[in-house]
Amino acid sequence: MTMKRRVSPYAQILCVLLVAGWSAACSGPAPDQTPVPAAAVEPQPFGRMPDGTAVDLFTLTNANGVEVRISTLGAAIVSIRTPDREGRSGDIVLGFDAFEGYLRNDPFFGVVVGRYANRIAKGRFTLDGATYTLATNNGPNHLHGGVRGFDKVVWRAQQADSADGASVSLEYLSADGEEGYPGNLSVRVVYTLTAANELRLVYGATTDKPTVVNLSNHSYFNLTGSGDILAHRIQIAADRFTPVDRDLIPTGEVAPVEGTPFDFRQPAAIGSQIDTAHEQITFGGGYDHNYVVNRTSEGLALAARVVDPASGRTLEVRTTEPGLQFYTGNFLDGSLVGKGGLAYARRAGFCLETQHFPDSPNHPAFPDTTLRPGQAFASTTVFTFGAE
Repeated sequence: MTMKRRVSPYAQILCVLLVAGWSAACSGPAPDQTPVPAAAVEPQPFGRMPDGTAVDLFTLTNANGVEVRISTLGAAIVSIRTPDREGRSGDIVLGFDAFEGYLRNDPFFGVVVGRYANRIAKGRFTLDGATYTLATNNGPNHLHGGVRGFDKVVWRAQQADSADGASVSLEYLSADGEEGYPGNLSVRVVYTLTAANELRLVYGATTDKPTVVNLSNHSYFNLTGSGDILAHRIQIAADRFTPVDRDLIPTGEVAPVEGTPFDFRQPAAIGSQIDTAHEQITFGGGYDHNYVVNRTSEGLALAARVVDPASGRTLEVRTTEPGLQFYTGNFLDGSLVGKGGLAYARRAGFCLETQHFPDSPNHPAFPDTTLRPGQAFASTTVFTFGAE
């Protein structure tokens, strides 16, 4: 892996001095100040694919003790370490200790999913009068890009220049016909860890043929670091959600959350109604549903906020996307051994997948996911970490 950063010799010297804790004027910190480490990006080898392709790991850090590790396999978030209310650092995302675990990552731990995140009914959609048949990997349906989606490929990565913090850029070219999708799709995602403890995900894509695009990150969070997530308190900024059928495909209805177990407009424990006798809860085995994010304008809007009473850790999600898939790890069954030798049991983590709606290509009333030549797909999601 070759680093491709254009830096003048003078800037290189300055960067060395900054990392050492010196001021930009090279005069050292004032006597009454403590040197603060600069944001840093550290690449290292992570493993090799069965065909020998090298996979790298990028570690992003800031001065507040937050650390994020990104793998070029699946553009995956491998770990996020944040302090709790006592200042103790802990990893708050599910995953594996060793690279080998990510070679068969069936739960999609931490990865970028695409070309189309979530489900497309019966693996088919029609665009401009042509019907496209996609790979099916979720019963009769297409899920998260298919059998070999973006989660299973190695992305090209390099350190990115950002004034906001430590940053890495990952790119992938999805060939025309891959998993059944039309068009050569050039995809990019940039991860930036800011001094404000924000992990910013900026997605971009272009195509040479009309196609559909829906990108998301599939991290499973557990702010305690172990056990289940039922006591976590969540608030979701959504008045409506999209009900599903037994195969978890949207019916096309957009329904109010009021009076249902899906109403998290005020903070409530995730487990407070997760096992109620509600048809939608039964279909999902818990929560596995798309929420329609409340918004009054374009740009970033608050989608969700989660607080862990045990550790005090908080997570806030803002996004430019119209939807948020809230998933409570209902299909985890204890058969996967993850970090620290923990068996990931049911509801060991929750996902907050910012997205366009599931099966949108088959629902004209849903927000459009079509991307055409000359257009640019753009999406931003910000995860903000804290403690209280």
